[in-house]
Amino acid sequence: MNETLQPEGWAKPIGYANGVAARGKSIFIAGQIGWNGQCQFESDDLVAQIKQTLQNIVDVAAAGGAGPEHIVSMTWFLLDRKEYSARLKEIGVVYRDVIGRRFPAMTAIQVSGLIEDRAKVEIQAIAVVPD
Repeated sequence: MNETLQPEGWAKPIGYANGVAARGKSIFIAGQIGWNGQCQFESDDLVAQIKQTLQNIVDVAAAGGAGPEHIVSMTWFLLDRKEYSARLKEIGVVYRDVIGRRFPAMTAIQVSGLIEDRAKVEIQAIAVVPD
């Protein structure tokens, strides 16, 4: 079981945790992008790519015996923070569709580019399956 870490007196974050404590088998998920399992993009839309990226993370985690509930950390690399911020409600919907109401420790970073030209987001994740 994972434990959300929330320092006393801090405002509760929305959509992420400040920290997560976990014990068990660690699964390190390489940066995933918004293409399918055959390395083909089905959309150039940011929200659609985020949904596919999250599904890719869940699929890799499952290959290691983990579910969305075991994800303890995510690092998001985004090309356009303004588009990300403007579409947070839509992103929240697809996040909950794929991950549920589980909020790992998260970091979001705007980058100048990603390796795949059509990629608009890349997300790296860590999951921990309890002992």
